[in-house]
Amino acid sequence: MATLLNQLSGQWTLYILCVLYASGSLRFGKLRTKVDGISTKVLTERLRMLEAIGMIHRHYEPTIPPKVTYSLTNRGKELSGTLEDLCELASRWYGTEETGSSTSSH
Repeated sequence: MATLLNQLSGQWTLYILCVLYASGSLRFGKLRTKVDGISTKVLTERLRMLEAIGMIHRHYEPTIPPKVTYSLTNRGKELSGTLEDLCELASRWYGTEETGSSTSSH
């Protein structure tokens, strides 16, 4: 439990997972837009960490310009119930957010 909480407790980490859960696969630029307030550097760091621990998948297409898409892995999708509950709780406590799940009201 401590290992999982340590991995997920970094600033922006759960928010990124909630956005990917609610939105599905996203390109880097769109993900950065949806995670309002995050810097490019921090988003890159969090995505690399989440990929390293198997929570997200980075799909790279060598086009010009390169196309990189991020999505939840099966391991990341195992958090879906927890993410949905957290998104709904955040919406109730702090107002509607872009990261609400498709089943919650916006």
